[in-house]
Order: sequence, then C-alpha cells, then structure tokens
Amino acid sequence: MNIAPPTRRELVLVAVLFLSILYYSNLQLRNALIVTPVSPPVIPHRPAPVDSLVEKTPRVYDTRLSWGDDAVPASKVLSHVPGWSIIDRLYLLGGVVYIVSDDPESVPDTSTMYSKGIHILPGKEHEDSRLPGDEDIRIVSTAEAKKLFGTGASVIDGVTYFVNDHPQFIRHYYHWSAELYFGFWRTYSSLDPSISTEGNTTLPQPRHMFFNRLDAFRWRDPTDMNQLVLRSSFPDVTMEFIDDWDDRAKMNVPFVFDRVVLADRSAAMISYNYKRYQRTAAAPFALPGSFNWWMTIRNSVIQMAGMDIEDGSSTSDKPVITYVSRQAWGRRTLIPEHHDRLVKELYRLRDTYGWEVNVVLMENFSRMEQIQLSVRTTVLLGVHGNGLTNLLWMRPTPRTTVIEIFYPEGFAHDYEYTARSLGITHYGFWDSASFTSPNTPVNYYPDEFQGDKIPIDAEAVGRLIYDRLTLSLEVDD
Repeated sequence: MNIAPPTRRELVLVAVLFLSILYYSNLQLRNALIVTPVSPPVIPHRPAPVDSLVEKTPRVYDTRLSWGDDAVPASKVLSHVPGWSIIDRLYLLGGVVYIVSDDPESVPDTSTMYSKGIHILPGKEHEDSRLPGDEDIRIVSTAEAKKLFGTGASVIDGVTYFVNDHPQFIRHYYHWSAELYFGFWRTYSSLDPSISTEGNTTLPQPRHMFFNRLDAFRWRDPTDMNQLVLRSSFPDVTMEFIDDWDDRAKMNVPFVFDRVVLADRSAAMISYNYKRYQRTAAAPFALPGSFNWWMTIRNSVIQMAGMDIEDGSSTSDKPVITYVSRQAWGRRTLIPEHHDRLVKELYRLRDTYGWEVNVVLMENFSRMEQIQLSVRTTVLLGVHGNGLTNLLWMRPTPRTTVIEIFYPEGFAHDYEYTARSLGITHYGFWDSASFTSPNTPVNYYPDEFQGDKIPIDAEAVGRLIYDRLTLSLEVDD
C-alpha cells in the first residue's frame, strides 16, 4: 500500500505539537525544583455558639456619661463610716476627687472620707498634716461641676475598690487580708445583708482596684499571700497604681466611677471603733451586714486551695490543735523551756484523748498547705504574730478557738478583734492568766513585748484547750 508523504501543513502541526510538549515538560520540571510555601489549610466556617461573646449587632461602647445641656448627675453616698464609703458617681479630674451635690450638708465631712494619703505618724501635728485640701477632694454643686466637666465624663465601669493609702501598711499579710481587705469587704457587703453560709451574694464582683499612692511592686507581701487572697476571691479584677493615676491626672479630662468603695486609713483612725480597738477595719462594723459576711471571701480562698466549704472542724469531728511556733524567729518568742513544756503538754492531750496536734513553723509550709491546715484547725495558738492571720480560713463553730500568747501586761487587738468578727472565740494569755471578750485589756506594748523571754504556763493552756474541746460535744454542728 502506498502511503502519501505528509503535506507541508501536517509537518507544521506536528512540529508545533512537539514544541508544546517540550515546553510544558520543562515547566513542570522547573516548578518541581522550586520550593514554594505551603498554604495553611482552609478551615471551614462554623457558626458561632449561641452564647458567643461576639456582638452580632454593631454598637457604640458605653464609655461616657453624657449630660449635654442638662445638669451633671449628682453623686450619691450609699454608705459611710469614717474611712470607708460607698459612692455612686464619684468624679475625678486632674488628680482631684469630686463629689457632686446640691445638698452639701448631706455629704459626710471630707476629712472622714479622704486624706493626703501620706505616711502615718503619731501626734496631733502629723494628724493635721494628713487632712485633705481642695487639691485632694472637693464637694461641688451641679452648676460648678458643669463648668469643670463640660458635657460628659469617661466612665470607669462597675464597682471599683479605691484605696487612698500610703504603702506603709499594705505590704503585709495581716494588714492586707485582715485589715484592708477585711474592711473593704465588710463595707461593701453591707449592701447585701442576706449573704448565706455558702457565701452566696447578690453583689457584683469588683471590676477594678485603684491604689493612687502605691506603685505596682509594693502591694505584694514577702510570703505571696496577698496575691493569693486577691486572685482567688476576685480572679478577673484589674489593678491600677500611682503611674496610672498620674496618667489620668495629666490628661486633665473628667472621669466618673460607676460605683466606688473608698478606703482611707488615716480617715478611719478618727472613728470610735478605731480608737477603741486600734483596727481600721473595726469602723465598718457599725454598718448593717450578714453574720456570714466573710464567707464569700473565705470560701473562694479555701476552694482555690482544694478544700470544700464544708471542710473544717465541727463539734462532732476529731479536734485539730495547731501551735504556730515563732521560736526560730528570735523575736517575740517563748522562753525556750516554756516552749518545750507547751509542746509536751499538747502531745499529752494528743496521747490521752486522741486529738490531732500540729507543732508548725508556718514559713516551712506552702501557701496552699497553710490554708488547708487552717481550715482543718479547731484550736489555733501561738505568740502574737503574723502566723495567726490564717485564722481567717478557720471554720467558725461553738468550739473553734484562737489562743494568743503575750508578754504579761502587753496586748494588741489585732487577732482578738479579727477572730471575734468572724464568730471565733479568742483567749489571750499572760503566763497562767487568761482573758477573753468582753474583759479584754487596752492595747499596750511593754518593752519586752517584742522580746525572746515570753512566759507561758503550759498546764493552764492545756486546761483551757480541754475545756473548749469538751464544752460543746453535745451540740450538733
């Protein structure tokens, strides 16, 4: 069969096809040798959950309280005792605090609310130097406020705990937790007299804490307990310090607190309860409140430490006796022989009655272990000192007891008042003599108060512990 030779047109098509195959083959080979970035996988869109925090409808944030041509909204003092106040719409401009009211006679004297926030020293001259001036706090009419603030103010929303205190006392576990925090919550909780034993409350959590005299490093105590108490009771609170305060002052624009719990140590010192007990946290106890007021804080802290709110000694449980020793400190310590006799007496109670006895140096325990042991403790005893602050986490029952040892004639209300405020029985000891409320002495610090020769009658302590632990056995907790 004869095959016709290809035509010119066919030869051209074959050549074009060959060149095309060759070109694309080279292109694929070149691409194979070039490293290209890998694209991220495409994640299919999923509808947001119903309870998503993302707003579906565009909105303007409520960052301003605007009154335009109307009168400036007045401040409202909801609750007040010297040094502790709850105020709605407290204004701030240029570092000065303003209370807006057309009825200034209804507003407490500013010296009972606020001070210069400087170092506290004794004496009338120093007391006068701490009194506030117009550069610190002012009461102004709505008309004056209109001239000062204009047509609106930026809102500091929610509840703010505002501490106008010098750092002098803040960096200390007792003064933070059993005085500043104690007084703050006693003041704020006066708005909810129905707090339950579980700590349930209708009060919203504080959103912010302001320390206008304190830098960010001087509120933490060396044992880290201040941080633990704060972060467990108010885990999402934001904090501002002196630099933040100065930032707001330099802006020279008005701010307004939705609601503020205002604390001022110097102002609290003029109260009757302070003069009687030397505790600034004593002043708010003139306000109404629930018997269970502290349970909101206490239960949050002990749960963080892995304990249940029902944990703790009851009248039907095996008692737990915890002796907080200070013998390793070198100051405010027992006579060594008296310490040894006390330990021997406690172990005698253990061996005779089967009670649990712990002789501890709190500094050897972690923060969590301290709280856990305190929750379990029925009788807490020791020389006056910071280790007794852990009574805050004990469970109040008819036989829960704190025993505090002083140098004879010496006394301070620190732990006595704290215990009594929580429904815990407190006994002070001067060697063999004991005393309890209402027969407590006045505050007194003899030269030997801080010394290393504090006496204690071990047998007298043993008898009191026995009486306390057997007194309420028939009572159903």
